[in-house]
Amino acid sequence: MPFAAFLLFVSVIAPALAAKPAPPASVWVASWATAQQIPEPNNALPAQEMNDATLRQIVHLSVGGPLLRVHLSNAFGTQPLHLTAVHVARPLSPAGAAIDPGSDKALTFSGQADVIIPAGAEYLSDPLDYPVAALGDLAVSIHYEQAPAQQTGHPGSRATSYLAPGTSVSAADLPDAHKFDHWYQLAAVDVQSPAGGSTVVVLGDSITDGHGATTNGNDRWTDVLARRLQADPKRRSIGVLNQGIGGNHLLTDGLGPNTLARFDRDVLAQTGVRTVILLEGVNDLGGLTIQSEPPAAEQEAFVHRILAAYEQVVTRAHAHNLRVVGATILPYTDSGYYHPPASNEADRQAINAWIRTPGHFDAVVDFDQIMRDPAHPDHLLPAYDCGDHLHPNPAGYKAMGEAIPLAVVAP
Repeated sequence: MPFAAFLLFVSVIAPALAAKPAPPASVWVASWATAQQIPEPNNALPAQEMNDATLRQIVHLSVGGPLLRVHLSNAFGTQPLHLTAVHVARPLSPAGAAIDPGSDKALTFSGQADVIIPAGAEYLSDPLDYPVAALGDLAVSIHYEQAPAQQTGHPGSRATSYLAPGTSVSAADLPDAHKFDHWYQLAAVDVQSPAGGSTVVVLGDSITDGHGATTNGNDRWTDVLARRLQADPKRRSIGVLNQGIGGNHLLTDGLGPNTLARFDRDVLAQTGVRTVILLEGVNDLGGLTIQSEPPAAEQEAFVHRILAAYEQVVTRAHAHNLRVVGATILPYTDSGYYHPPASNEADRQAINAWIRTPGHFDAVVDFDQIMRDPAHPDHLLPAYDCGDHLHPNPAGYKAMGEAIPLAVVAP
């Protein structure tokens, strides 16, 4: 190449090589989500009521933004699921089916009003220009053509949903609807956030899901955490996702898939996730001795499996550049569910000691220390006990949410 031509080549290509892509002005983050499972028979909807029916569900967002998109799930369905219409609106109350009719808008899916979700799949709506406020409520109304062959949902919503016959997605109210405290097909809501926005995913059991919290009150410990993040000007673009399932286990399928089986869907697949908080293990531990006390060697091996499961979570999260915060297991002696002997309490203490040991998790939240009765450390503090000696009450959830250093979950 002649020297003059070479200089011309360099003068053209050098600026292109030096140019760096501009950072995005905004990103998508998840503002709300719930873990999917097969509803147990007593929590499943009667199939005949879902044929040509509208389901309206209310969710409480963490972060706000000018645009949104909705995730719908057929994760446990065995056949494609046809939804003929999906609308969003602003509810007049978190505890009622009435909406502001002027706020009603239709979602689209690749430009279409209806969507067919394949069996085992999740479907994401098109982005919608629909400003939503942080800590606000959103009504999502779904019209079913036919009942799912196998339902997918979340029984422990602690929020009331409404099922009415016919296509009523835009109805101002559903006064004659069938009411129940479960969610179905609704998996997540994303919002557009300023650059630097992210999401904290909380992976847990019924203590995260909110057993003992107020129905339609949004006073789970994760709700308290979301409010605290919004009160901090530096952290208002950080969402909080509650991926708790009542009765969930680390090692076996209880209610919902075990923790490791659902990790990819409930953590890695969430939009904008940067941090994971893990509060799991009480159902494994309590179930170990619920019938009888096994030999010491069996208990020791069981504890080892729990710790190995924690290590699996950390390893898989780190592979995706996620921080993992370990939370210690709350006391549960005299529980109506579990009746731990001394050896079982010793196992809990050993597991909590491992969680607290530096080098295992990236950070630790010591819920055991916060929630235990100082006079009886193997018991919940009575002021925080919902009455079953296992689950906190709203005051207990408030204490949990307020005790978390924000720099731990959202550096």
